[in-house]
Amino acid sequence: MTLQSPLSIHGVSKSFGGKVAVENVSFTVKPGEIIGFLGPNGAGKTTTLRMALGLIKPDSGEVKLFGGQPGAESSFGRIGFLPEERGLYKKQTARESIAHMARLNGIKSKEAFKIADTMLDKYGLSEAKRKKNKDMSKGMAQKVQLLAAIAHDPEFYILDEPFSGLDPVNQHVLESIVREIADRGRTIIFSTHVMEHAERLCDRIILMAGGRKVFDGPTDEALSKVPRRMVIGSDDARLTELMTPFAKSLSKREDGTLDLILKDKANNQEILERCVAEKINLTRFEPKQPTLHEAFVAMVGNDMRADMDTNILEVGQ
Repeated sequence: MTLQSPLSIHGVSKSFGGKVAVENVSFTVKPGEIIGFLGPNGAGKTTTLRMALGLIKPDSGEVKLFGGQPGAESSFGRIGFLPEERGLYKKQTARESIAHMARLNGIKSKEAFKIADTMLDKYGLSEAKRKKNKDMSKGMAQKVQLLAAIAHDPEFYILDEPFSGLDPVNQHVLESIVREIADRGRTIIFSTHVMEHAERLCDRIILMAGGRKVFDGPTDEALSKVPRRMVIGSDDARLTELMTPFAKSLSKREDGTLDLILKDKANNQEILERCVAEKINLTRFEPKQPTLHEAFVAMVGNDMRADMDTNILEVGQ
């Protein structure tokens, strides 16, 4: 039996005040997938996810959520949504917030509070059970909102920038929660402009830029778009001449090592064997692993590099 797709988007476009936010975007989410929905701020990720949920209507195109229109009864209780805009009722406690969302998704009150207690204990937030949301730290409040979004154990999770604003420790905790959800066979799509999360969590990624989809496929395929690089070093003056046949381009770094962009057919083992044969005493031999950030830049061009680098700086600050 073929399982129903949680989400299908076909040719959707959306403009605001004459400015295009999303342009002719299509993709289908398969049951059990973890998809990273990636791109810099302003790429159209949030607008697309809001259209997927029926929070805003596309100007053109079609959205199907569990085979029906967004907001239809057929999808009730089957979706967990974490919006980009964080917000909890200030006077509620963490326990009340989680139970409230569970009840809204069809869980009876007694069971909803039991689920809230269990989740808060499980994820190290027992001390927050009776604490008002207004008195919580930003990281603690964000974890509570995530738990509220997933308390009813839905089939399909839509998480919009779930890692934004979290310190590295809490980002690691959130990654663990995402893996745990996936291990139960649930479907997840999460948007982020921090590519490293998707590298660790996703088998499939969708890259957005300027409101358009620029890539949709396996993570390994995206990484293959990046030219292979190597850093190699030696005190032997012959090294540059020996490496030239293997390199599309070659530059010397401040520490004296060489930075190579390898030719398509260049082989790491062949390079090493050539150095051994020529009795080159290597001080460094380091093939560089490509990153999704580099893949994104390779696919969209250098005009997007400034946006991506700015986003990375924001995360590190």
